[in-house]
Amino acid sequence: MPGRLRGGIRSEEASAGRGWCYNLSVLDDLLLPLFPLECVLLPEELLPLHIFEERYKQMIRACLEAQERSSGQQQFGVVLAKEGEINTVGCSARVVKVVRKYEDGRMDILTRGTRRFEVFLTNEEEPYLRGGVEFFDDDDGADLPNETDAERALELFTQIRNLLGNPTEFPADLPRPYKHLSFRIAAPLPLDLDFKQQLLSVRNETERLRDVARAIQQLVPRLTALRRAQQKAGGNGDARVKS
Repeated sequence: MPGRLRGGIRSEEASAGRGWCYNLSVLDDLLLPLFPLECVLLPEELLPLHIFEERYKQMIRACLEAQERSSGQQQFGVVLAKEGEINTVGCSARVVKVVRKYEDGRMDILTRGTRRFEVFLTNEEEPYLRGGVEFFDDDDGADLPNETDAERALELFTQIRNLLGNPTEFPADLPRPYKHLSFRIAAPLPLDLDFKQQLLSVRNETERLRDVARAIQQLVPRLTALRRAQQKAGGNGDARVKS
């Protein structure tokens, strides 16, 4: 197992010892394969992955086979692994494209974040970790931001996109409705992993979007200063470092 799960998670064996009873054959398709990574996947975010460990090659093959037959567990969950611990809140992912297959079974795949979840138990019967999870969305009536917050966040996003030179991974257009706007804006930004992890747990789009806007406001002056320094250095291209 790659690390400890934060937050009092029970294994099936421990749960059975406390009087919990599970039909494991029924649970098998319900358990979500877990992929601990040093990244935070957000809903709707595209995440390219190179699959090289044997256990995760097996996991992805199982997901692809389930997609082909339209039954069974077709997705896996991405959870942040950091400092020997695995967060219990993550985001499920679906393979949208197998970019390349190698002769030794390795794969380059493109995945997309789908829904958020919280792990409440784990299972280690397969070579890879699986979890019993509860999926969740935003609270009722809290999945769309108000127009003022949306427009302000979009202005800041445009500003930081221009500062970074309009990179291709930044969406050029973010049309209405603005559901998950905070996730779509935050996904390509160079934000702290702990901040992105915290965003996953927030169940109110307006609150989440305001958090993202504040984070961008803190990034803008730092990126502006960095860009000025780069421009200044570029203007002094003939300079030589003295020994």
